Amino acid sequence: MTTNKPLILGISGASGLIYAVRTLKFLLEADYAIELVASKSTYMVWQAEQNIRMPAEAERQEQFWRQQAGVETLGKLRCHPWGDVGANIASGSFRTLGMIVIPCSMSTVAKLAAGLSSDLLERAADVQLKEGRKLVIVPRETPFSLIHLRNLTTLAEAGARIVPAIPAWYHNPQTIEDLVDFVVARALDQLDIDCIPINRWQGHL
Repeated sequence: MTTNKPLILGISGASGLIYAVRTLKFLLEADYAIELVASKSTYMVWQAEQNIRMPAEAERQEQFWRQQAGVETLGKLRCHPWGDVGANIASGSFRTLGMIVIPCSMSTVAKLAAGLSSDLLERAADVQLKEGRKLVIVPRETPFSLIHLRNLTTLAEAGARIVPAIPAWYHNPQTIEDLVDFVVARALDQLDIDCIPINRWQGHL
């Protein structure tokens, strides 16, 4: 890693928080600086999927996310309360590498497509769009309704990169982590970040 600019990691209340955990793991191990914001509904998803209580306090969240990712000391991590719309990442004058929202709920997609900023995650994503910075959206939903597709199209037209959580199979996955890591790697590709050891397609042998 050759830049001091941080990357914003947004985590919304979609199912599949393993995508966020694996993303954080690889970024921290590669010594990136991460500004993390989880939406209010993320707390409920942790409880429902893993029976884990996510702390509300930003200071305790850093330890929580590092424990989930299994990376205690590498990289830099700063966590923000979902309602702190006065945080650094809420301003366009705070320079970043961009932002990835993983996983991204359809509610968050809809609000971003409509230009709404009801919490810090949405505001930070809106800032990336207005500043012409990279915004990567990883929606985790199936099937997509016509409303979902139109909202995703609006975001794509505004400059966001849409990377659905759809794994490939040509890399011969053996574990759930193999499937998840492929999606994470392809999402980070959109930010020109290559820090995940996956078997990329090399053409026919």
